[in-house]
Amino acid sequence: MSKIKKAALFIICIFSIPYNIFSQTAFSLPDSIMDYSSPKEYEIADITISGVKFLDNNILINLSGLRKGQKISVPGDAITKTIQKYWNQGLFSDVKIRATKIVGNKIYLDIYLKERPRLGRLEVTGIKKSDKDDLIDKLKLKTGTQVTDNLLNNTVLAIKRHFTEKGFFNVKTTITQQMDTLSQNRVDLNIHVDKNSKVKIQEIVFFGNQAFSTKKLRHKMKKTKQKTWNFFVGSKLVEKLYKEDKEKLIKFYNENGYRDARILNDSIAVVSGNRIKLFIWLEEGRKYYFRKITWVGNTKYPAEVLNQVLGIKKGDVFDQSLLDKRLQQDEDAVSSLYLDNGYLFFTVTPFESKIDNDSIDLEMRIHEGKPATINKIIISGNTKTNEHVVRRELRTKPGQLFSKSDIMRSVRELATLGHFDPEKIEPVPVPNPSDGTVDLEYKLVEKANDQLEISGGWGANMFVGTVGIRFSNFSAREMFNPKAWRPIPSGDGQSLSVRAQTNGSYYQSYSLSFSEPWFGGKKPNSFSFSMFYSKQSGYYSYYQKSAGRYLIVSGASVGLGKRLTVPDDYFTLSNEVDFQQYHLKDWTDSYKNPIFLFANGRSNSLTFKTTFGRNSVDQPIYPRRGSQFSITLELTPPISLFKRDNWWILPDNQKAGLSETEIANEEEKEHYKWIEYHKWTYKGTYYLNIFDKLVVSANSQFGYLGRYNRKWGYSPFEKFELGGDGMTGYTLYGVETIGLRGYTNGSLTPQLNGRNEGNIYDKFTFELRYPFSLSPTATIYGLTFLEGGNAWTGFGQFNPFIIKRSAGVGIRAFLPMFGMLGIDWGYGFDNAYTAGSNHGQFHFTMGQQF
Repeated sequence: MSKIKKAALFIICIFSIPYNIFSQTAFSLPDSIMDYSSPKEYEIADITISGVKFLDNNILINLSGLRKGQKISVPGDAITKTIQKYWNQGLFSDVKIRATKIVGNKIYLDIYLKERPRLGRLEVTGIKKSDKDDLIDKLKLKTGTQVTDNLLNNTVLAIKRHFTEKGFFNVKTTITQQMDTLSQNRVDLNIHVDKNSKVKIQEIVFFGNQAFSTKKLRHKMKKTKQKTWNFFVGSKLVEKLYKEDKEKLIKFYNENGYRDARILNDSIAVVSGNRIKLFIWLEEGRKYYFRKITWVGNTKYPAEVLNQVLGIKKGDVFDQSLLDKRLQQDEDAVSSLYLDNGYLFFTVTPFESKIDNDSIDLEMRIHEGKPATINKIIISGNTKTNEHVVRRELRTKPGQLFSKSDIMRSVRELATLGHFDPEKIEPVPVPNPSDGTVDLEYKLVEKANDQLEISGGWGANMFVGTVGIRFSNFSAREMFNPKAWRPIPSGDGQSLSVRAQTNGSYYQSYSLSFSEPWFGGKKPNSFSFSMFYSKQSGYYSYYQKSAGRYLIVSGASVGLGKRLTVPDDYFTLSNEVDFQQYHLKDWTDSYKNPIFLFANGRSNSLTFKTTFGRNSVDQPIYPRRGSQFSITLELTPPISLFKRDNWWILPDNQKAGLSETEIANEEEKEHYKWIEYHKWTYKGTYYLNIFDKLVVSANSQFGYLGRYNRKWGYSPFEKFELGGDGMTGYTLYGVETIGLRGYTNGSLTPQLNGRNEGNIYDKFTFELRYPFSLSPTATIYGLTFLEGGNAWTGFGQFNPFIIKRSAGVGIRAFLPMFGMLGIDWGYGFDNAYTAGSNHGQFHFTMGQQF
């Protein structure tokens, strides 16, 4: 046999030996097979892959690090490193490299790779089905996944982590593999999980704490609690939450002057199979105080002003987080003082100039820069709303000095429009330091705010169906543009509402309203118009339609409003003229008593209404801060002041030939031909964001219906009706319905001969709100409330300290298509005017309450 053939035979033998025979050094073969002292050099002529079925050959060749034309020594490091690379992947159970042919100094290599098996079936045992489903969903082990050592190790760790978070610290996991006899290169996995007993924290023990008690420190650990009698408080140990609580513990120390505080060590001691103890060793360090604060680089404002804004005095406990808030983060921080006056490039850096025992001197190094002016205003994201509607609400204009407060006010104005998602309104300053200007981009996300109402409700002993639609971003100027009907003209911020109600037989109502918030397009002067018609031919026990008796109410109104600039531009003043006509025919109850003081005739009401109000809430759907109030005065002409007493009484010569009923009817027609009254109402709400998204809402209301002439009497129609959900289920013009939860509808309204005599009322509400979702598709929040109020016939009986109290819980959901929907459960603590109308009550609400 020639020397070349012998060498080829040796190489083939060498490369055919599995790699795990020589695990540490490549080609650790006996000297009798090959002389390692004189390796030979070859040029790789070709590389092939064998043994694999599911992986790409080209990728595997590239992974080897070998290439055609490369010169290698045999034996040598190149082959050894290649084999090691494949083993490191963890994808193969066997790796071999063979020389299939040698021609001169050229060598042909074949890399044999045996793939690890892939996952066939997965079975989890030892736990109940609900735990099993959660675990399988979390592991995400899919059929066909390659089963490697790394996958098995990660699976064990994931199972341990999953159950540790649930309080099971002694989880044991056993994974067994069984080859799938029906599928080639498949393996079935059985994962057996033994959770053992749930482990709870028996006690948290602190060492080294002198400034604060152990009880205080335990309280600061919000997510890691020791076992107590209160079974609502969890006591499991979750590593991630435990780490966060330790950070909160140090932050608490830092906020109280202990800036050097640290945790020296912590450990866990097993008390029993289901109980552990936590031990935490603390080093509190010294308590520090602010001493001298100096300002460097300030030319715009003197140190006295900056110290006043900073609000930190000599001797105050040192708190780095408070310092950061007062310099940069708070709305009234030092940075805001500069940013509100154009200093966009302002920076302030606190420098600890001296630490003397427990006192720290600070030097505030300021770089004011030059005031920046606004160059361009860019609007993006308004896919439906026209750009001029957005721009007219902005308080930032090109050429003005940059102002943070103007930007925040602009965001508030855009949020209150209702056309954009208030959580996603993002003002983005783009500074241009080279020319001292800044571009402002307002990034917006449109949201649907047109509302469709299809509902049914129960009111006045009848079921009433309602169909209505409200277009909140209507465009009247595009009505005659066929291309704008998609499905209706929109984009100009106008409001158009159409609504119809009926019970199908004896009640029907129709209304139409339109409003333009910028009448004329140049100033924020509003214009509104509305008209309505309702007819009712049955009442209480009269459930069938009757042509001989009815109540028809119709009317229209026109209003103008104006945004004021004094005291500030949150104030508005609006005026409205209303005309209503009441047409009654035999309108009596089942005992033939008039429902509205008279039963036949027409009454007219011409009123002038003026409303002075202020609204500074940050957004309309889920307000977190700000307030709103309104004072409304509604007047009719004082006709009685220009007529003689009892002028509607017929003279004797006109009574001749008339029955008593006919005389009464004629006098009623004359008496109530024109209605007169004056009505005063106040409504106010204040919002306070107390923590995260938790909001307190406080509301107060007051209403008074007065008369010009005591002999004339109160208006037969204008009344207040208190109690219940504030919804009648049908429209009754002239009666203002005020909800008070925990009582049935109208049960807190005084009655006289079966008629509503609520001429004065007050109401107070305190709500605590927290949102579950602030998505533009569904804003949902829960609430708890305390409520109280009462109604009286007049000031002679009025006593603001006598109120009907209630408390309860509720939930609200704002759906763009349907508006605000809600359900409350309230408990009324006091007796109502109607017996048995208090105690537990469910209430359904529709629409935003004010």
